[in-house]
Amino acid sequence: MKLLPLIAATYFMVSGGPYGLEDIIGKAGYGRALLLLLFLPLIWSLPTSLMVGELASTLPEEGGYYCWVRRALGTFWGFQEAWLSLTASIFDMAIYPVLFVLYLGRLEPTWTAGYRGTLWALVVVVLCALWNLRGAAVVGEGSIVLFTLLLSPFVVLILVSVYKAFLHGHAGIASMAAPSTGYDLAGAISVALWNYMGWDNASTVAQEVENPQRNYPRAMLTAAGLVAATYILPLLAVALAGIPAAQFSTGAWTDAAHTIAGPILALAVVLGGTINGFGMFNALMLSYTRIPYALAREGLLPKVVARKSAQGVPWVSVLLCSVAWALALNLSFERLISIDLVLYGAALLLEFVALVVLRLREPDLHRPFRVPGGTAGAIATGIGPALLILFALYAARAERVGPFPALGFAAAVAATGPILYLAARARKLPAPSP
Repeated sequence: MKLLPLIAATYFMVSGGPYGLEDIIGKAGYGRALLLLLFLPLIWSLPTSLMVGELASTLPEEGGYYCWVRRALGTFWGFQEAWLSLTASIFDMAIYPVLFVLYLGRLEPTWTAGYRGTLWALVVVVLCALWNLRGAAVVGEGSIVLFTLLLSPFVVLILVSVYKAFLHGHAGIASMAAPSTGYDLAGAISVALWNYMGWDNASTVAQEVENPQRNYPRAMLTAAGLVAATYILPLLAVALAGIPAAQFSTGAWTDAAHTIAGPILALAVVLGGTINGFGMFNALMLSYTRIPYALAREGLLPKVVARKSAQGVPWVSVLLCSVAWALALNLSFERLISIDLVLYGAALLLEFVALVVLRLREPDLHRPFRVPGGTAGAIATGIGPALLILFALYAARAERVGPFPALGFAAAVAATGPILYLAARARKLPAPSP
């Protein structure tokens, strides 16, 4: 995978476009949502991108963050990193086929009514599995096409909004200061964090990337700028149009496009929503399926999981993960952001610890890219993300998953990791030969 496909794939692993911002606008209003989208990249996206840039360029191994943590902290913590990431994927990956179905249903409700919605979601899983079986380069190049198609309607929306504001004055600016009727800043921050997370996902395919020492830092920083821009500019556009923030909830971009530019743009935004769900699922499948492969290479999973195709794809891992995510489609998951943030946040903190430990234990390790400021800079880089994760935990303290507290449920999932590690070590699975 070359640089541009890596940037596009990273974009889909993190963002997938402005879809998902609706709840931030609805919960916080335009002004506060804008501040969140400007502020969070500085203390969440940028530090994480810098950390990933250093570790991915220093240790460009298949398995990415699992390999970083294993090298810095040992096999036990490496396994916990993999377990936290894979379990987070169960909650995360169920969302994207459902988003595809949600927007497809806006084209024609009967297409997704009843069992048809589940069938369409399964189609997304199968098509993405087939696409991934063709290799990382094909997924990356396809992400460039999907990126262009996805954002084209929003470019038109922005241009029409600016043109109308120029013709008719800037009355819409007043909406920036108007509060949302359902004000929930803590909820808005959690959704914003969810929309900005996933920078480490691209690291797992390091051996399938051209010149990873150079391309990873460039891809991380470029994608960070693209994500922020494609969040902020559409938000400003709908604010200029004077659309009340209280009208925003999941799927509201379609109504906004209809109000600003008419039914044709609204249809294009709906089609973009299907691309959003498909593109994110496709790119994240590329990332997550390399983790079971890396575990199998270490003997912590059956060696059959480490089998690769002629295209260099761990095809057994792709099939196993696809089946797991397909089964999760029938679960009654809504957007379980709190659980996702807990599991992903714990894994992310292990990566920041690995960054610092490797600086201390292996100061002479060749680092083509470094987080600025020496070891102190590496430590400081993790402070902002750590504080935001703690805030997300506090904000989710009252949320529940059925009869269980969400945080307790997430903690129980995480606590299963050490048990599984002991079971894997007890089997003494031999690692396959190179």
